[in-house]
Amino acid sequence: MFPRIYICLFVLIFISGCTTSSKYQVIYNGEKDPKQEQSEINHQDYTIAIVPKVTGIPYFNAVEEGAVEAGYDLDVNVLYSGPLIADWNQQETIINHYIEQNVDLIAVSANDPEKLGPVLKKASLKGIRVITWDSDTNKHYREMFINMVDPEVLGRHIMDTLSSRVNEQGSYAIITGASDAANLNEWIEWMKLHQKENYPNMTLVDIVESNDDPKQAYKAATDLVQKYPDLRGIIGSSSVGPPAASQAVQDADKAGDITVVGLSTPNLMREYIKEGSSQVVTLWSPKKLGYLTVSVAKELLDSQEIQDNQYISNIGNIRVKEDTVIMGQPIDFTKENIDQYDF
Repeated sequence: MFPRIYICLFVLIFISGCTTSSKYQVIYNGEKDPKQEQSEINHQDYTIAIVPKVTGIPYFNAVEEGAVEAGYDLDVNVLYSGPLIADWNQQETIINHYIEQNVDLIAVSANDPEKLGPVLKKASLKGIRVITWDSDTNKHYREMFINMVDPEVLGRHIMDTLSSRVNEQGSYAIITGASDAANLNEWIEWMKLHQKENYPNMTLVDIVESNDDPKQAYKAATDLVQKYPDLRGIIGSSSVGPPAASQAVQDADKAGDITVVGLSTPNLMREYIKEGSSQVVTLWSPKKLGYLTVSVAKELLDSQEIQDNQYISNIGNIRVKEDTVIMGQPIDFTKENIDQYDF
């Protein structure tokens, strides 16, 4: 036990000396109760570092919960830390600290697909495995990407949820997160393509950034409502967008006139959907995404091949397309079913 205690103390001391621009926290350190010690012979003392785009918002809090649970179930050490704002520079700093700690694997949800490349290559050269989840980098910088859903399916589906509620007519705008986020940009491209192919009487008038900041998202939504008096719909492509747009629509007394759809959690959207300032939001289980990320990481560290249609405990059957794992299908939350979900 002495070596393990020594290592844990070192990690905690190291973390406490970091700057306040980012959040550093040891989530699960692999300590066992006496019953677990009986299976020590089978234990692989892996340390898996999870880096989200940003901390402190419900979506990534739920991912953290799933990662912690997987760490406990799979008997691995899980570290989870991310920046306070969606900023690739802060992610780079966090990844450098993990490299210094010589973790076994780093899994990052990238704020920029290219700018994190050098630090991820540095990790690989040190023998640290690198994967991405939620938001990808250039494939040359990582080994595997864990995606929530097929991006084409998701983008087209979101556009369908809007078009069906505006009778396939009128102008709409999109509130995105960070402009460099690869996953958001890919979803938006599929939304735009689907609209052009299938809903020619609809017009995209603006795409504005929120940087995953709720206050910035609310200002963006308020500006859109004022700038485009005939606006029929707003799509939020990151989790802070739909609640901000719903509040802005409500404050402008335009609930029912402007349709709000997009990607967000049930807990953020419950009241807005029930009172009618939003009609439907779409997502997946972010908790399962955290669990899957740790599960895939351990499989890779165990030198196991991730296979198409493979069953993952607590997740189900996954799909694999080349170097991408796809967790499942999107879920729509409406007034009729939103109370069935709690995240």
